[in-house]
Amino acid sequence: MSGGVVLYAAQSNPPIDAEIAEKGRFRTKTETGIDTLKTNKSVWPWHFLTIAILFMMVAGLWVATKKIDYTWRWNRIPQYFFYHDETLVPAPFDGRVASLSQNGNTTQIKLTGEDDEEKVFRVDSESVQVSENDDLFQGDSLGSTFQWRAGPLMVGLWNTLWISAAASVIGMIIGLVTGLCRVSNNPTLRSLSITYIELIRGTPLLVQIFIFYFFLGTVLDISRIIAGISALAIFAGAYVAEIIRAGIQSIPKGQMEAARSLGMNVPQAMVHIVLPQAFKRTLPPLAGQFISLIKDSSLVSIIAITDLTKSGREVITSTFATFEIWFVVALLYLMMTSVLSQVIAWVERRLAISD
Repeated sequence: MSGGVVLYAAQSNPPIDAEIAEKGRFRTKTETGIDTLKTNKSVWPWHFLTIAILFMMVAGLWVATKKIDYTWRWNRIPQYFFYHDETLVPAPFDGRVASLSQNGNTTQIKLTGEDDEEKVFRVDSESVQVSENDDLFQGDSLGSTFQWRAGPLMVGLWNTLWISAAASVIGMIIGLVTGLCRVSNNPTLRSLSITYIELIRGTPLLVQIFIFYFFLGTVLDISRIIAGISALAIFAGAYVAEIIRAGIQSIPKGQMEAARSLGMNVPQAMVHIVLPQAFKRTLPPLAGQFISLIKDSSLVSIIAITDLTKSGREVITSTFATFEIWFVVALLYLMMTSVLSQVIAWVERRLAISD
């Protein structure tokens, strides 16, 4: 969209002499640099004040927690991101240990059955529970293997990411189509889009999720994942539609008229002229909407979707580390939204270069 064409109508200002513009630009940069230098000298006390206030808030929180009988268990948190899973290796039949051969951290165990059947297993050397020539029965443990697995918080984080991403893409498509219908000259399309927008924006997202899951999920026989993503996408689409509508209407009508005068039809003018300019103007509010969608995705946990919020609750029920888990969950949501904010800021800077 950054390659859109801006058409200049007759009322546009005449071009400025390049040399004058360059001098003005240099002067502006120089003056801005001096002003910034002066400003930086005067804002340092305010930065120190900000740091002092934040430090006092953290200290107050620490003092408050000391007044309650609560034992912090931060050392137990990492295992809920990744953990070393132990898998027991049982003997598949009655037999005898024919040989043991160790190779570093792995031990190879060769079993021989009563009918001369042979089978080889590899286990962790420190977990070996048999010796050479031992007689074994079916189900006896030979040892264990270990491998890293994603914990519940990591699984919940992944589910939150892809559910939010899917809902954002679908919501963007719904919002774009609805936004175009919103500015259409067709009364039916305009009325239907207004009805959809007002209906969705006038009801709580939690109620919409319940309707999608319990009513539409039963009638259409859809899974809770589909119901949750659909509810989030349709909810976001209503807000995106109003953002798109505002962006399109912010473009001067002369742009459409100039495009039509060049022989473009309305769809061509909208795709190549109006929408690229509207996209630049609506990028900040669109970013805010998708950031809100990431946070709103926590509501799908109410219909038993294992997102980050539900994973946090499940961990709390087994560890009773209430404060630690909720702080970690909040930090993970903050990291996701901060990364998205930085990506959008980068896109804005790239689009600004093309202006």
